[in-house]
Amino acid sequence: MLDFSFFTWDVFKGYVLSGLYFSFILTIVATAGGIFFGTILAMMRLSGIKALEIPATIYVNGMRSIPLLMVLLWFFLLVPFIIGRPIGAELTAVITFIAFEAAYFSEIMRAGIQSIPRGQVFAGQAMGMTYGQNMKLVILPQAFRNMLPILLTQTIILFQDTSLVYIITAHDLLHGFTVAGSNLSRTRESYILAAVLYFVICFSLSALVKRLNKKIAIIR
Repeated sequence: MLDFSFFTWDVFKGYVLSGLYFSFILTIVATAGGIFFGTILAMMRLSGIKALEIPATIYVNGMRSIPLLMVLLWFFLLVPFIIGRPIGAELTAVITFIAFEAAYFSEIMRAGIQSIPRGQVFAGQAMGMTYGQNMKLVILPQAFRNMLPILLTQTIILFQDTSLVYIITAHDLLHGFTVAGSNLSRTRESYILAAVLYFVICFSLSALVKRLNKKIAIIR
């Protein structure tokens, strides 16, 4: 019989809370870094300069063709071998997620940039703006607004993917439930509770994204 009475506030605070905190921090940092570098990659791909476009295209297509789990394992196992010292599971997770998510956010931002009417691009050029100024002042603000619901949806997916860092022993939300279940002999119950908590968080965030999407549609 399943028994969930073991899961008290003390258990949550002692085992799960720190893992939940790391999962949120990883999501926030990876989202910010992914959007920043993804925007740069999108601008490189749309610059029309082959020296910028080709490397960015290779990186984005290559990274999107490899499972995140494999990238985590490669980075966790190969980088310490190359530099001669370990860098830790948490730092590995942060760097890997930023590098991986940049490729996905790049495609989102590229679609957002291309959704802006070309007339606005030509107007900026007619005013003497450089490519960078045009992007910064005219194109990117509108692209971010148009792509905000999709960016947030990708962030929710990113939060779900944080459970993969369990494979490199990083102390995330899933790892916290696993340790609690192992130490208290409630493994099945712990995994069920982990699934419920992931569902509640992701469902709540999805509902917020839907409301935001409706407000943006009204503004348009």
